[in-house]
Amino acid sequence: MSTLRGTGVALVTPFTSAREVDFVALQRLVRHVVDGGVDFLVILGTTGESATLSAAEQTAVIEAIIDANNGEIPYVIGAGGNHTAQVQARIAELDQRYEAAAYLSVVPYYNKPSQEGLYQHFKAVASSTERDIILYNVPGRTAINMAAETSLRLARDFPNITSIKEASGDLEQCMDLARQAPADFAVLSGDDSLILPQLSCGMSGIISVAANVIPAEFSAVVNAGLDGDFEQARAHHYQILELMRLLFKEGNPAGVKAALSARGICGPDVRLPLVAASDALSQEIAAALPQ
Repeated sequence: MSTLRGTGVALVTPFTSAREVDFVALQRLVRHVVDGGVDFLVILGTTGESATLSAAEQTAVIEAIIDANNGEIPYVIGAGGNHTAQVQARIAELDQRYEAAAYLSVVPYYNKPSQEGLYQHFKAVASSTERDIILYNVPGRTAINMAAETSLRLARDFPNITSIKEASGDLEQCMDLARQAPADFAVLSGDDSLILPQLSCGMSGIISVAANVIPAEFSAVVNAGLDGDFEQARAHHYQILELMRLLFKEGNPAGVKAALSARGICGPDVRLPLVAASDALSQEIAAALPQ
């Protein structure tokens, strides 16, 4: 049974003004979110700008986060792509080095496979490891949606496919997943601003961007919703809703790094082809941060 429920955080990768990985800030960020009460960490996801990190940097980032976490909460490592054999090889490498609770594996992008192609891809990925796999459906980035029927088929057929990060933003699809998922399968949100209605539909938690900067406030929404206290969940949700909207106004992770910069946790810098948030947005974000 998947234990990855509640609030996961898709960690950013802090950079210096010279666009080098800022390991001091990274360790400070990990302590901020762990002490803020999140339930698990996600390393090298989209928000971590993993596509712009060299292999050596990826290894160093993983190890710095593991060190800072000091075994306190589970961690997940991003391991996906559009070349199935390379994903399998990457997971085999990670299996030898780390004790990740799961791998977050994105729907193959660019190739635009059929639903059967998606099934066969994740069948191969799941069969290459005994560790848990979290499916990651994010059609806004991959150009293809993995249908609920495909995700549920994978959940039923492979015991180590234990969760999905569902970032389609389609509430009907989310409801289909939550209603039909096996009891031991976690349906996690990938859309911060939708977490309140998604919890009411029966979803199991989230892998959040906003939790980088407001881990306690975001966890309060999720914990109340999972407890069935939606009056309290609504109150917490509406306190941070405007901030969540601002964080994505000029793309991710530019917005959340602007917020983290305002909090003194890391700098606002991102790597090309991304650019940092504008001064105007940075000021809006700083003004919207909880006091």
